[in-house]
Amino acid sequence: MSTLEKHVDVGVPIDKAWDSLHHVENYSRFVDGVRDAHTDAKGRAHLSIEAGDHTREVDAEYADGPDNRVLEWHTRGTPELMGSFSLLPLDKNHTRVQARLEYDPDTVRDTFGGPRGFAQANAVERVVRNDLEHFKKYVEQGR
Repeated sequence: MSTLEKHVDVGVPIDKAWDSLHHVENYSRFVDGVRDAHTDAKGRAHLSIEAGDHTREVDAEYADGPDNRVLEWHTRGTPELMGSFSLLPLDKNHTRVQARLEYDPDTVRDTFGGPRGFAQANAVERVVRNDLEHFKKYVEQGR
């Protein structure tokens, strides 16, 4: 398994960042490739993800950590992915959003395509970094 951790500081209070992250239905607005997402009351999510010229359906389970500051998730089935979003208040109006992703590079490549080895690690890092920047714009624009 490979692990990637990235963060972004956003100019909103922790509660606003939490509310925005917690609404999986809005992920298509800031996560590249997510075309549709919905949740049920039992902590499960279904995402339709477009990667290259393929669309994949991915099911995941998620759970809230203590104090509405950690959202943990893992996929059900292939690809096996797990991760979390952790929120840290920097001050009254600023929050650090930490994303952690654990993945098997071969499974990700087989499922979504793309390069192997070091190039793949760079591609995954770029995607996560871009998604965090998109989240920053999304949440700071008050959506």
